[in-house]
Amino acid sequence: MERKSPDRHVGVAAGPVPLQIAPRRIYLSIRMNGSIPTIFDRLTALSDPTRSRLLALLDRHELTVTELCAVTQLPQSTVSRHLKVLGDGGWVTSRADGTSRRYRAMADRLDPTGRRLWTLVREQVSAAPAAQNDTQRLRSVLAERRSASQEFFSTAAGQWDRLRADLFGTRADLVGLLGLLDETWAIADLGCGTGQVSEMLAPFVAQVIAVDESPAMLNAARKRLKGHENVSVREGDLGALPIDDESLDSALLFLVLHYTADPAEVLTEVCRVLKPEGRVLVVDMMPHERSEFRNIMGHVWQGFGADELSRWAEQAGLNDLRYHPLPADPVAKGPTLFAASARRPARVATLRASTKPVAAASRTSKPKAGARAGHS
Repeated sequence: MERKSPDRHVGVAAGPVPLQIAPRRIYLSIRMNGSIPTIFDRLTALSDPTRSRLLALLDRHELTVTELCAVTQLPQSTVSRHLKVLGDGGWVTSRADGTSRRYRAMADRLDPTGRRLWTLVREQVSAAPAAQNDTQRLRSVLAERRSASQEFFSTAAGQWDRLRADLFGTRADLVGLLGLLDETWAIADLGCGTGQVSEMLAPFVAQVIAVDESPAMLNAARKRLKGHENVSVREGDLGALPIDDESLDSALLFLVLHYTADPAEVLTEVCRVLKPEGRVLVVDMMPHERSEFRNIMGHVWQGFGADELSRWAEQAGLNDLRYHPLPADPVAKGPTLFAASARRPARVATLRASTKPVAAASRTSKPKAGARAGHS
């Protein structure tokens, strides 16, 4: 009897044998096309010594292609080509500067792996003779840059104030100084008028309370200040402020004190609403003889001198008055202004009862300088 061959020997009848493919494995650690550069991508960008030299320079300074060419003594095409590789790899960035571009390293934005790698490479590159020569030539390039600035100022010194005013306005420096204010402060603009000063203060502090007694002025102030959520516009008399006791870090009386009948009373109210160690700033006119302001603008006082303002401040419970005349604006037609600041005293801490009455009496017999009853 003839034995049949096993099926495995009959190729035609069994049909085609399927091709066996091993399971697909993806090694994420060595992928080169991921969105985040890998260590191999980083090494590719830094593998060229010239690119490492350029990156070492840009790690410390922002430089143009022309300046990099002068430092490295390489042609522009070479420098530009290497900068493109570094830019594509996320090592450098650039910004427009007129007709040029300024390049700088982005080491501070690298992932931890990239930062560690660059620390190692930079240490090696910085010790190379070529990099040391680059450092020497870089000093000359930076010196030329400073010389260009100095040349401009040496020719423009006489007209610098006018140039700056033409470019940025006459009040840019004053408005910028408001950035020195504490962002947590609550400030009152007393006699706010149309709200111009409140508008300048609002971006720099936590709260502005704008107070005026003129309905027409308040209407204008509300329109001006409607976009500032941290400004509260209130109607009230400066002699009876609609503000809680000890709620303000600072108060401003800007060209308003000369309209008040009793400046001492106003300063007393200001002291009431200031926190301990809070400040008041008065900007107003120095003494003058221009009586027409009484008839035209309703001025009650023809300016204030340092002595009388200091006396009123002391009566109000305010200390450390400083009075400074302000530089005259050449286009201004009014009297010279001054700025005066004073401070509410710090609260005196209550002493605990002592087991030695004589010693306690000796400690409390001398009140703190400048403190007044009801204001300490």
